[in-house]
Amino acid sequence: MNKKISLTGIKPTGSLHIGNYFGAIKPALELAKEYDARYFIADYHALNTVKNPAELNASIREVAAGWLAAGLDPEGVIFYRQSAIPEVFELATMLMAFTAKGLLNRAHAYKAAVQENSGRGNDPDAGINMGLFTYPVLMAADIILFDSDVVPVGKDQVQHIEMAQDMARSVNANYGQDVLKVPRAAVQESVAVVPGLDGRKMSKSYGNAIPLFAPEKELRKLIMRIVTNSQAMEEPKDPEISQIFLLYKLFASPEEQAALAARYRAGGMGWGEAKEELFRAANRELAPLRERFQEILAGPAVLDRILAAGAEKARPIAAATVKRFRRAAGIDSG
Repeated sequence: MNKKISLTGIKPTGSLHIGNYFGAIKPALELAKEYDARYFIADYHALNTVKNPAELNASIREVAAGWLAAGLDPEGVIFYRQSAIPEVFELATMLMAFTAKGLLNRAHAYKAAVQENSGRGNDPDAGINMGLFTYPVLMAADIILFDSDVVPVGKDQVQHIEMAQDMARSVNANYGQDVLKVPRAAVQESVAVVPGLDGRKMSKSYGNAIPLFAPEKELRKLIMRIVTNSQAMEEPKDPEISQIFLLYKLFASPEEQAALAARYRAGGMGWGEAKEELFRAANRELAPLRERFQEILAGPAVLDRILAAGAEKARPIAAATVKRFRRAAGIDSG
């Protein structure tokens, strides 16, 4: 029996941090156990916000190397760059003909940009490029092109899948046949929310992130900056409200977690010592990833070959979808 197909898009904007690792990368890689998994670097999507060529090129390579270092197996899944699959853009153009402007007007990212402009007293569409406005169509093409059954997303991204469903159903209804597979969202309810250095959700935009591949000395320095309360060393502490302990739980075994929690509650342990325990556990897991990441980046030709091989596997699937659509539309005959 054939496995169902999952698709994960990876936007190359900025360096990966440990929030990405536990909140997105590890859950996404688990899909390969249950699904025929496809992963792609969404480099054309990144053009909407990243206009510096050196920055974009470096980010594409770093993100691809990061996922490989984190455990993505290019032999067991399909891993490719969006820009290496021209059928993505052919399908996006065809989907445009079945997508109402009103649907795109309701896209969250576009509405947020319009609202921000209006709040500043500017023209609502000032500075909004067509890449942002048509982003949902390109994303739908990414998804539909590979006959995806499920797309793992957070609750805030469900709208994109609903729009892809609308587009696929419009095509199918028009031609009276199942030309395109209608995907569904696999909402990730229990995605780890990783606290940052200041206790808020870890995010590059907050400036509170710990880079996933930070060198050992930098990793320790950042962990030592984690904000704590003013409890004295001798006071008992509640591990469940400590961001140090919440981070420690991500890296430590259940036995280690229980032992450190007991020390919190007993008192006599200062925040500096708790941070040292976190550093030891984090570095133990991240050191092999860091080493692998640097090895991959040091061999760009190998990385290029991996992505090119993934595109080779992806293109026949993409071509078959576009061929079905062209035949149904009457562009091709037979």
